[in-house]
Amino acid sequence: MLSALVCGAVAFPGLFYSFRRVLKHTLTQWSDADVITVSERLVSAIHASLATAAGATIVTSCRDTMTDSHWLADGFVWFGAPYMAHDIYAMYLSHYHTRRVRGGETGGHSLQTVKAFLMKDKMLVLHHLVLLLIFMPITVFFRRGLGDFFVGCLFMTEFSTPFVSIGKILIQLGLDDSRLHRINGVVVLLTFFMCRILVFPFMYWMYGRQFGIPLHRVVFHLPLQCNVGNLAILAPQIYWFLLLLRKAHRLYLRQKRGKGDKDRPKTD
Repeated sequence: MLSALVCGAVAFPGLFYSFRRVLKHTLTQWSDADVITVSERLVSAIHASLATAAGATIVTSCRDTMTDSHWLADGFVWFGAPYMAHDIYAMYLSHYHTRRVRGGETGGHSLQTVKAFLMKDKMLVLHHLVLLLIFMPITVFFRRGLGDFFVGCLFMTEFSTPFVSIGKILIQLGLDDSRLHRINGVVVLLTFFMCRILVFPFMYWMYGRQFGIPLHRVVFHLPLQCNVGNLAILAPQIYWFLLLLRKAHRLYLRQKRGKGDKDRPKTD
């Protein structure tokens, strides 16, 4: 699996560097912040698409939720691990250059800049670190070859990420009031809810169906660490989904006010 790790360590930073070069030379009016932000989102979308494809392959190949295995369950974890570390770095660069554009950062990189980044994106950074430092070792060292089906399901939680990235890129392009952005927002909400929240009861239901256990009793038939681990992954998903709902509500109200202003008759 060392080859998969090396491939990931080359592929994701390489893609990020390539996107930065291409965007900087083709969109010369863009600032470094624009280029880095879009490059980071493009790499994120590619990683998420690969993870979703790997997850779908694993899930459809495993008939037994516990004992069936697929090489991608471990292989993609090794391949994707460098992405988690690199994306933290890419998010920091995006934060740093965005602050410089807005006048909030006049010097070079500093401990204060790092602290500001960690405070702003602490949930995402924590999520990446948990996947890298906890989920990865458990998956490749402590599962004893069991539960590849569930690993595949967790890979498929990334299905909504490309649409999240598309939304941020559309905002970067100044298309946040376009119909495309609104349609993409609806897709984000649907895919996020289905693949990051409903996937957990789906996994419990599939396990219960195999062993003849009602869904509401499955939790009592699984080891405590499995339930705690699932809860630790599910909790931030619910938090982010609520943030998405709040953002969608604000956008709806803003557009409603804008439409009302257009429909209001002009007075002399």
